[in-house]
Amino acid sequence: MAVDVPDSTSTGRLQQFLEDYGLLLVVGLVALLAVVGISLYFVGDRALLRDLLDRYGYAALFAILILEGAMLLYFAPSESLVPLGITFLAESRVESVLVILVAVVGATIGQYVLFLLAKRGGREWLLQKPWFRIGEDRLERFDRAFERWGRIAIPVSNALLFTRGMLTVPAGFAEVDDREFVVLSAIGSLIFQTWLALAWIYLNEVGLFSFL
Repeated sequence: MAVDVPDSTSTGRLQQFLEDYGLLLVVGLVALLAVVGISLYFVGDRALLRDLLDRYGYAALFAILILEGAMLLYFAPSESLVPLGITFLAESRVESVLVILVAVVGATIGQYVLFLLAKRGGREWLLQKPWFRIGEDRLERFDRAFERWGRIAIPVSNALLFTRGMLTVPAGFAEVDDREFVVLSAIGSLIFQTWLALAWIYLNEVGLFSFL
């Protein structure tokens, strides 16, 4: 009795294509994101962010969070994204959860792109890129933090104010497994976006921002 053997030709070709051109695709995506981020830096502010969310809804939130994850969000503080998303897009608790999930997926994709660039391109290559806004001294501090705390620093740094994404590049230099990085990055972003959303909802319910 003949046994059908799965044709692995297509899978092999795809794997070979990704090995040959994967870095170029990632570089192209980051270059495109950088152009968008820099353009928004010169023409954008919080009013623009509000207008984008109002016009394009979850698609705008998703795209903006990719920029945030890749550390290319120049025109608005990352801490304002989910609160504004809830304000303009969420009319119920379920929709607030959807805002959080969209933010987590977008940020994780952006961080993964930056992680791949660091992993494939290396330290010197990354430092030479004009869109990479972190200097060598600052990057060395991130490296030391990663060396001290290890992989647990990825979700922890993602869950805190002012440190989000800081350990993405050192994790790439350390060649952390791709799947492991995605999981750890997503966990940290989920914690961050959740507590940020809950704090915003609570402060609105007690009327702290009633004057806005």
